[in-house]
Order: sequence, then C-alpha cells, then structure tokens
Amino acid sequence: MKAGVVHARDDLRYEDIEKPQPKAGEVLIKVKYTGICGSDVPRVNGDACHFFPNVLGHEFSGIVEEVGEGVTRVAPGDYVAGVPLVPCMKCPDCARGDYSLCKHYSFIGSRQFGSFAEYVCVPEINAVKFDKSISFEQAALFEPATIALHGLERTGYKGGHTVAILGTGPIGMLTAQWAKIFGAKKVVVFDIVPEKLALAEELGADAGINTLDDDFMDQAMAQTDGVGYDYIYETAGNTITMKMAFQLAANKAGVCFIGTPKKELTFTVSEWENLNRKEFTLTGSWMSYSAPFPGHEWTDVAHYFATGQLKYDPRMIWKIVPLSQIADAFQWYKERGKVKGKILIDSEK
Repeated sequence: MKAGVVHARDDLRYEDIEKPQPKAGEVLIKVKYTGICGSDVPRVNGDACHFFPNVLGHEFSGIVEEVGEGVTRVAPGDYVAGVPLVPCMKCPDCARGDYSLCKHYSFIGSRQFGSFAEYVCVPEINAVKFDKSISFEQAALFEPATIALHGLERTGYKGGHTVAILGTGPIGMLTAQWAKIFGAKKVVVFDIVPEKLALAEELGADAGINTLDDDFMDQAMAQTDGVGYDYIYETAGNTITMKMAFQLAANKAGVCFIGTPKKELTFTVSEWENLNRKEFTLTGSWMSYSAPFPGHEWTDVAHYFATGQLKYDPRMIWKIVPLSQIADAFQWYKERGKVKGKILIDSEK
C-alpha cells in the first residue's frame, strides 16, 4: 500500500510499504481522510517522532475492510472513526477510567503506525461506528470533537451560564457547539479572523469578538453585563489568549486550557491575582476518554453528528491534500502564516 512515511526529521516520503493484516481482535480499515494534528507537525518538522521509519496520522475516518479472529463489535463495510489511544488497561489510572493519564499507553499514529496511509489496523474497540449519513470528511473530525467535549466537561459544566471560547479552530468551533447543545445561556467566541468569527456565529455562537479591536475587552464584558464569563475555554494554546482567560473570568468561574501551549508562559502578579480575587477554578484537559473505553465522548459525537445538532461545515477545513502530496502539506507549516486552518489528507489520492 501507499503511505506517508517519516524516515527522519524533514524526511517524509510517499512510498510503498507492506499492507497490514488484522490480528485477533483487530480490524483493518481502508482510510478515507485523516486530519493533520498540531502534534504531528513537530514529529515531521522537528524532533518529536518516537522512531523511524514511522507512519503518523490519528484523526481518521474509513471503512472496515477486514476483521481478525474474535471481532464482534464491527463488520466489513461499517463506517468507522479511529480512536487513537491504546491504553494498557492495567495501571491505576486505567483502573479508574482515566485512560488519558495512562503512563504505559500506545498511540496509533505516533507510537505505532497510523493513518497517513491507505490502510491502518486498530483494536476493534478503537473503531467507532458512525451513521452513513455522516460524510467521511466530517468523521475525520471525531477526535477533535471528542477533545472539545472532554474539555467542556473538565470544568463541571452546567447549562444556563455564559461561556467564552478563545480560538475558532475546529476544536474551538466544536466546543462552542457543545456548550450550546448542553444549554449555555450565551456563547461568545474570540479570534482575530473575521471569517472564522462569522462561521462560528453561523454554527450557533451568540456573538463573535475580534481581539484585534482596541475595545474588544469592553465588548466582551458588555456581553455579560460587566460580570465576566462563567466558563472560559482556551483552545488555541496561545500565550495571549491563556492570559486573556484570566481577565474574562467571572467570580467563581470555571476555566479550562484545552489548547496546548507552544511557548513558555509567565504571569505578572496582577494577572495571576485574578485567580485569587475571583476564586475561579483553573484546570487543563488532556485527550478525550472515559469509562467504559473509549468513553461517552465518542458515542456522543456519533450521536450528535448524526442528528445534525453538532454541525460540520466544509469551511472548518482549510485544505484537502492527496496522500501523494503529504510532504508538501508539512512544508507549508514552515512558512509563517501560510497554514490557515485544518488540513485533511485524502488517502485515496
């Protein structure tokens, strides 16, 4: 089969490798689309790859082509989204259902071969069926959608309150939608790209605020009658927006950092004092799993994608790139400002 194979830093090749065969308890998936995750970029363009040669890719959709001995959850022809985490199921974290915190895990698309290929093998429990009314492009967003839901819940989220979403990438767009699905009084999104703010509003956000505006904080606080937001979700991993979350928080708010920071982060005394004076709760979010594995996050995405309540718009995707041109896609990340959003890799081209 064809695959995008990482041989070394800055050495990603489109080449033939052996097609995998499903072992007992595994399924072979014919891959349709895979999203490039921010975590994939340093594995190709930096020094974060675990071994060479390696096949990355973990945000994927496809069709079950073959099943190994003993598989009962899925059958050939099923449309499935891939669950990338392979927890050990033996450690104390796994015993508590905190699979994301497992110290002995494997991961499809980093620690074992992933979906930047025509085919990928996964354990049967790592293949989540979805309704055939859902497009394969949309289904490639299963994993980001589960990350958004898991992050929402990390604050003990309840409906009837005001919500701020910092960043309008796919995870930000999806977090905003989850907040509305589960009863937010008002959802306000923040970004610097007018087109993304407009799309977020089309998908259900109550307002969009451009943080390049000189008076954006005044606009933001006016949306809450000056008291701040009950829940704030930072999805960009940006130093500026992470600090902004502290300013936007209301008294006793819940603040969650879903985005992964790219730089060192420091706070001034006055910035940090927001946490003390407002007594808000700050937490992080890591991946998207709960018990029983892989968790309600995954079945909820399958349900709400199928009902249309969790919406997909092609504008959430910046480009779709053939697998044969995958190396070009990773080169774009080296050009400052070139990549404007999510890239999907089409494994059939």
